[in-house]
Amino acid sequence: MITVCRHELKLGFKALLIWSLSVGIMGLLCILMYTSMEGEMADMAESFSKLGAFSDAFGMSTLSIATLGGFFATEVGTVHGLGSAMFAAITAAVILSKEEDGHTGEFLYSLPISRGSAVTGKALSVLINLVAFTVICGVFYVIGFVALGEDVLWKEMLLFLVRMLLMNIEIASVTLVISAASTKNRLGAGLGLALIFYAYDLIGRVVPDLKDYLFIGPFSLANASEIFSGQKAPVEALIVAAIVIVVAVTATYRVYLKKDLAS
Repeated sequence: MITVCRHELKLGFKALLIWSLSVGIMGLLCILMYTSMEGEMADMAESFSKLGAFSDAFGMSTLSIATLGGFFATEVGTVHGLGSAMFAAITAAVILSKEEDGHTGEFLYSLPISRGSAVTGKALSVLINLVAFTVICGVFYVIGFVALGEDVLWKEMLLFLVRMLLMNIEIASVTLVISAASTKNRLGAGLGLALIFYAYDLIGRVVPDLKDYLFIGPFSLANASEIFSGQKAPVEALIVAAIVIVVAVTATYRVYLKKDLAS
């Protein structure tokens, strides 16, 4: 298990760096832009807060973008949420199916290692990559606050990153089932699923009839505007996330252990 995990971490190291640096630097640049736009933000904040459904969708009705915390939640929150979700989805979507797609399954399972251990090692590598991604991006965001001479909002920042990590674990667990059931590379399916989850949350915040059902989607766990405005985590979303993760991981093992691997 440890050998498989270490091997997958080596293979995915370049992708981790590319995604984490891309998202982290984009977030850092957004934070640094705040100084040059601060003068106009006060006027813009009042206008944006009156845009109705648009303001609700991006959290500008509950937070003022004239403050760094509000600006971070609306701008960086969107960048990190979408970027991290795509990284989680595509990382998990190929982790198991690539053995059959690349015709390396026969070699892997000719070694003294069980399928269950291989699945555990690969799933653990996905989790480690998600944690590393979150930490790297978090460092960039803290650097942005420090560079502007602003106090780091540690409580909100840590809560934001932890809940984003939980959201990404939920997304990864769902795409892990897709990977276990597939014999081909399903990177596109994973990426599409992440975008569907994001679109569902965005539409749900615009359409009044859907707001009561936002907890179904993983993005409801980590809405940055809710976190930075001091709102509590939606209990229903946490329960759904826990159920989805447990069911998805269990299904991954059951499907992969019973399937006939393509040569």
